[in-house]
Amino acid sequence: MEEVEQIYLENSDRVYRYIYLVVRHKETAEDLTQEAFYKAYKNIHTFNNQSSVATWLLKIARNVTYDHLRRKKVVQFFALSSDNDRDLKNPSPEKSTEKKEDAARLHEALNRLKKAYRDVLILRKIDECSIKETAYILGWTEAKVKTMMARALVVLKKELDEKDGVMHGSIKRT
Repeated sequence: MEEVEQIYLENSDRVYRYIYLVVRHKETAEDLTQEAFYKAYKNIHTFNNQSSVATWLLKIARNVTYDHLRRKKVVQFFALSSDNDRDLKNPSPEKSTEKKEDAARLHEALNRLKKAYRDVLILRKIDECSIKETAYILGWTEAKVKTMMARALVVLKKELDEKDGVMHGSIKRT
């Protein structure tokens, strides 16, 4: 039982963050996180060390989240927080407004992307999963993850360029 508790303590924040970025609702994210860990606990016997425990949990979280969205027929994505001014102790009102506008434009552009592109962007850029972890979670090959990531970034950049011009920041390829 201690091992299960340790797994929860080590991974619950990451699982919650992933779910929250998809559903954008605190209480729903909390409920789905609990459901994901319950499913993991009930199916721990199926874990075969094919991936890390964290990656396995994220795959369960993804499935639980998209099952929920399908049931609710909700198509939502995430809004980036505007607190990316970590380097600036006291951002100016203009800089703060600029960041909020950029986040809104990015959110709108992401909402226009197809689901596969959103999935790969969330996992690679937001949740910082490796290519191998992303492939496992999505049930893709590593080559497909790389290809879809490259395509997703191109489409996202195009979406951002078409609406209101280019953002103040930039999108990095990795």
